[in-house]
Amino acid sequence: MSTLRNFSIKMLAASVLSVLGTSAMADDIHSALSNSKAWAELNLRYETAEEDNALEDASALTLRTRIGFSSGSVNGFSFTAEAEDSRIVLGQDEFTVGPTGFNVGEYSVIADPETTEVDQAFIQYKADKFTGRLGRQVIALDDHRFIGHVGWRQDRQTFDAISAKYNLSDNLELFYSYMYKRNRIFAEAADLDSKDHIVHASYMSKVGKFVGYAYLLEVDNDTDNALDTYGMSYDGKAKGEGVSWAYGGEYAIQSSEAGSGETATDFDASYLNAYVAATISGITAKIDYEILGSDDGLYGFATPLATLHKFNGWADLFLKTPEQGLKDLRVSLSGGLAGGKWLLAYHDFSADESSNGIDDLGSEINAQYTKKFAGKYNFGIKYGTYDSGDTKVDTNRFWMWIGTRF
Repeated sequence: MSTLRNFSIKMLAASVLSVLGTSAMADDIHSALSNSKAWAELNLRYETAEEDNALEDASALTLRTRIGFSSGSVNGFSFTAEAEDSRIVLGQDEFTVGPTGFNVGEYSVIADPETTEVDQAFIQYKADKFTGRLGRQVIALDDHRFIGHVGWRQDRQTFDAISAKYNLSDNLELFYSYMYKRNRIFAEAADLDSKDHIVHASYMSKVGKFVGYAYLLEVDNDTDNALDTYGMSYDGKAKGEGVSWAYGGEYAIQSSEAGSGETATDFDASYLNAYVAATISGITAKIDYEILGSDDGLYGFATPLATLHKFNGWADLFLKTPEQGLKDLRVSLSGGLAGGKWLLAYHDFSADESSNGIDDLGSEINAQYTKKFAGKYNFGIKYGTYDSGDTKVDTNRFWMWIGTRF
């Protein structure tokens, strides 16, 4: 009888501990759900493209919808999921998206295919100065010149990756990511399996921000290939009497290898950027000089994971660097007007190393106005017009959009 009683007591104790443990876990789950958040984002955009070639002028009216959820934390772990959908509105579909097979060869390109897909889905662990993520995620570094989300397009770029960020101090941050899939902007039609290693370090000093990086990219397609880039950058600010200054520079070297045996290629190129900006009475004037170098006119410095629309003109004529390389002298003015922001920019393009009679790469003018209103909405209108040089064609692009997030 005593043995039976002891056994019963032990079973009861185990049951109580089990219930308490289950209760604690239930509390954690309840807390995570209570601290979770959900969001939705809408972006309606009208875009036109006119090119001086045989293609028909393009126009598109598209609506992007994103719906997301992020849980609270349980022992440092949380989960984020986000779905993205892009639809053609009111039958405005006179445009081409080549990789998806949509209206191929008929119209100028507007790279906003109809799609419904998982935009993000990752598990995150966060503790003290460390943050780790596993799964599909947005990764954007610095000004997006090398690694970005291409958020300008309706279907933005994300990566299937393992990433880790560690803050050694308030001023020093280290970031590493192994990216095993590039989810590009053409729905799933042009996604690429990869073996990309991203190493990035930034240090904020009293005189400005210093960054060093190594981007070691490889497409996982059973062929020999490598695109390795090593670089550093500096950004600083200063305040004078009645004027604020911003200035900086960046330099990188790159090697590109592809193929094997007699068909193998091996190129080297460099990147250089320098800028200075002055703000007086709310008006900012900026001069920016960028060189995407060439290897003897046979290869141009490549940035395949960048938010390319942000650089080298909004007409998108230089999403791929020409074999001659690219020099871009950009002069811009920006400021505020009627509660919004305006920007005017001029680009002068030329080859880094001319070849095949190509030296003058044309020029471009960009103009934009954006404004937030009613506390919840954003509106924008912008225009890019490109005048061709020894290559490309005259191109005009126009955008108008309205969006909200809640």
